[in-house]
Amino acid sequence: MAKTYNICLLPGDGIGPEIIAEGVKVLDAVGVKYDTAFAYTEALLGGCAIDATGTALPDETLHVAEASDAVLLAAVGGPKWDTTDPAKPRPEQGLLGIRKALGLYTNLRPVQIFAALADASTLKPEIVDGVDMMIVRELTGGLYFGRRERFYDEEGCGTHGAAGQRAYDTLEYREYEVERIARQAFEAARKRRNKVTSVDKANVLETSRMWREIVHRIGAEEYPDVELEDLLVDNTAMQLISRPVDFDVVVTENMFGDILSDEAAQITGSLGMLASASLGDGTALYEPSHGSAPDIAGKGIANPLAQILSVEMMLRYSFNLGEAADDIRRAVTAVLDEGWRTGDIKQADTPADKVVGTVQMGDLVVAHL
Repeated sequence: MAKTYNICLLPGDGIGPEIIAEGVKVLDAVGVKYDTAFAYTEALLGGCAIDATGTALPDETLHVAEASDAVLLAAVGGPKWDTTDPAKPRPEQGLLGIRKALGLYTNLRPVQIFAALADASTLKPEIVDGVDMMIVRELTGGLYFGRRERFYDEEGCGTHGAAGQRAYDTLEYREYEVERIARQAFEAARKRRNKVTSVDKANVLETSRMWREIVHRIGAEEYPDVELEDLLVDNTAMQLISRPVDFDVVVTENMFGDILSDEAAQITGSLGMLASASLGDGTALYEPSHGSAPDIAGKGIANPLAQILSVEMMLRYSFNLGEAADDIRRAVTAVLDEGWRTGDIKQADTPADKVVGTVQMGDLVVAHL
């Protein structure tokens, strides 16, 4: 009898419903090929949840996620819900909240170059040739989860010392939080090219000084076979552009990882190609690295490949279906090698009849499966 995996689907906002449908299509094809069944339960997260319930992360959504074998998320957010009012909900609160509630403290973002898309990068082909890195981002600590407040200060924070608004956000880490993310990075490096680059701002921040000390201790005591280097975050931002091929595993705290992973993603030519996995103590969550792209929502032109590659990561990390995951990677590679493109990854010499929409791209991947 076929094994059944229960998946919580979070389509979210913008192009989310369109691309997650293609992820499900690929999962169903995998199920047929490998005699495996996938059962889906859809729930609300982000802006759509705010509209329906008044909160970005309804209790029901969390219950569904906790009861599932994995969570597949598309994208959340959009200008409709943009606000600077701290009293109003924002879609991003749903994403941060579900990561925290599920104990997902590790975000894995593979950054690899598909040979067929090397020319799509804004960098020279000889710079990006062979790029294959894994960014390991701490996901539930740091500035995004620290104490924060905005208030009116009578003592003078406005223009020329007059009374005015004042705000603060707190960057805080605990020893165990750094230890566990460091181990994740070293373990990942052992399965790759045995090198970890730890990124911090130790010349300024006390949290970074502690981060560096702990990463070095874990490396020396538990992973002496893995090469370790330190880079300041500003220097890393430069080195990712000048020598991206030299990076193997990059580990860093939450905010730095948020920024650097998007920068690294652009090396590949499009955020529409990059997936991510959030792992930890609870049900793992898989999602594309890109946003909800509300400007193209409903037009049927969004690139579903990052969502499909998120399915690949789900099969690999949550379900131990490595052969099926490899099949998806091969199928995506074959489609690209044949010259098929969505609008965001087409090149100047891409024939018009090779530019396809969201559904057609999903169909092509399924056909190769």
